[in-house]
Amino acid sequence: AKEFNAEQVRSAFLVISATDDEQLNRRVFLVAESQQKLVNVVDDQEHCSFIFPSIIDRDPIQVAISSSGTAPVLARLLREKLEALIPQHLGKMAAISGRWREKVKQKLKTVTERRRFWENLFNGRFSQLLKNRQPELAEQELECQLQQDYQGGSVSLVGAGPGDAGLLTLKGLQEIQQADIVLYDALVSEDILELVRRDAERVFVGKRAGDCSVAQQETNQLLLDYAKQGKRVVRLKGGDPFVFGRGGEELEVLAEQQIPFSVVPGITAGIGVTAYAGIPLTHRDYAQSAIFITGHRKQDAADIEWQTLARSNQTLVIYMGTLKATDIAERLRYFGRAASTPVAVISQGTRPTQKTLIGTLANLSELAEAAPMPALVVIGETVKLHTKLAWFGEQKPLQKRPHFTLDSLRIERVA
Repeated sequence: AKEFNAEQVRSAFLVISATDDEQLNRRVFLVAESQQKLVNVVDDQEHCSFIFPSIIDRDPIQVAISSSGTAPVLARLLREKLEALIPQHLGKMAAISGRWREKVKQKLKTVTERRRFWENLFNGRFSQLLKNRQPELAEQELECQLQQDYQGGSVSLVGAGPGDAGLLTLKGLQEIQQADIVLYDALVSEDILELVRRDAERVFVGKRAGDCSVAQQETNQLLLDYAKQGKRVVRLKGGDPFVFGRGGEELEVLAEQQIPFSVVPGITAGIGVTAYAGIPLTHRDYAQSAIFITGHRKQDAADIEWQTLARSNQTLVIYMGTLKATDIAERLRYFGRAASTPVAVISQGTRPTQKTLIGTLANLSELAEAAPMPALVVIGETVKLHTKLAWFGEQKPLQKRPHFTLDSLRIERVA
């Protein structure tokens, strides 16, 4: 081995020093710096003018992961996780797409048409054929898709969940990332809206009892108009669109006009919010059934069967029930539910501002009046478990939390 001297650096483009001699490493750094050469001293961040990221190579696609030199082992572990997640055929997909890019541009004149074409292609049979190592058939599929002339729009009815962005489904995230326009409700949280594709148009069509709101007929017409303009429309609703979300009514209008649509279920508030409040809906000792009802109904709707709802050993989950809390409590007590029955009013559930008020059927109206909106009413013996099982937000008990490890990411391998 040769001894180091300054002349060895003069003809180099970049310099790496990886010896066990700290003084020598520092000398190499100073010489390289004096000659304006890029230099990296291994495991010595202060003496590096550049760093080596961990690379995921799917030529021509490359992903670089860096911790800015602070935690290279962590960056390597993250690379290993992402290696398992990113398909091996991604590079081949990009290479073929590059060869066809000009032809696609000639066929499809607008940016929106081209973006939609590529998104459909990458999420469809073209990708599957490349995964199966059939590139010739994949190119035939690309050509076939390019010849299709359908320019009409579509609507995806997506449940956004109760508020916590972590409860949005993967399919829901994919839909809002591919949308041209998103029509969203008042119950969709800001955290969810932040996940919408940046250049997608957002249109508020919210409804809230007691406040000014967009009429349902107007929302229906907007869905039709945007779809007929050829746009990919997402109708984003809090919770699940088929649980007191009027999703069925909106899809009936689309079906009558033969507009293509799909549905992405969401976690309804009755399940998500009660879980975050530590209130099981069923429990072998307290409740053998759970009933979801709404406190806000059409004026000509048939009366609720209060005698059935007043039975013991069941949990009632009431959506939009705070404005009718006094009437609800009176009806249930009249038909036999005890005034001492535990109740909870959970406001802004699953969000950092979640607040849970606990009482009994006797003071439900006072709890509802004090509760911030939106709020969910829960009535039944399982509410008693809240003090023992509360884990989120202001009620979270002091307990030892598990340490974060990369193994806890649980990313499944994708072929």
